[in-house]
Amino acid sequence: MTPTFPHEMAEALADDAEALAALHDRELNAELLAALRAVDFPHSLGLLPDGEPTKEVWRLMSAAVPLAPDATTLEQLAVDYAAIYLTGAYGASPCESVWTDDEHLACQAAMFALRDIYAMAGLVAEDWRRRPDDHLVLQLLYLSHVLRRASGPAELRRLAAMMDEHLLRWLPDFAERVASRCETPFYAVLGRLTFVWCEQVRDLLSEWLGEPRPARKDVKARVKTQRVESAPLAYMPGASPSW
Repeated sequence: MTPTFPHEMAEALADDAEALAALHDRELNAELLAALRAVDFPHSLGLLPDGEPTKEVWRLMSAAVPLAPDATTLEQLAVDYAAIYLTGAYGASPCESVWTDDEHLACQAAMFALRDIYAMAGLVAEDWRRRPDDHLVLQLLYLSHVLRRASGPAELRRLAAMMDEHLLRWLPDFAERVASRCETPFYAVLGRLTFVWCEQVRDLLSEWLGEPRPARKDVKARVKTQRVESAPLAYMPGASPSW
């Protein structure tokens, strides 16, 4: 028997996903850092860390938020942001296709698969040429959208499958690459925090559904059978809301 869907927890997790998406979305400034300190981020997240390794990530993230960032600190953060999310200088793309495509190319099968998943939820990427459908920010915003609106096990099951087949397949590699190449503690920990947060959410979905998480090899085999050859499509407006 599937347990009752915990609406208040889902709302809190949706807020968390939006907060994490925002930190991957835009360059940090003094005002945003002050806001993070004011709410004691990441302890302000609705999801509490489970287990000592996860608690350690929370502690590292808290320590990585600069207390009084000067111009040099802000410049270092800006350099890291650009190298991760804009120029690709660190070789740590925030887009799934680069990690899961055999040739490590952008805008491949994962992008089209996620486009279909978003369409089922009435969502469409605002401009896939600027930010492809498989970008980390859009995947986190999809989580938020579904968590806010899910009314039963079918939606939760689709969300769990999306996390297994997409977000959690590449996010740990992204987090590790960023941590090994960036210059600032903030970005070194942000990817890890995002990953362990997603892992805990996936465990909660498993608990709510009463269904064990599939083995990684089984997920990989499932994705392989689903993969089809796709060609890039021209952007077409879709159902709202868009990102």
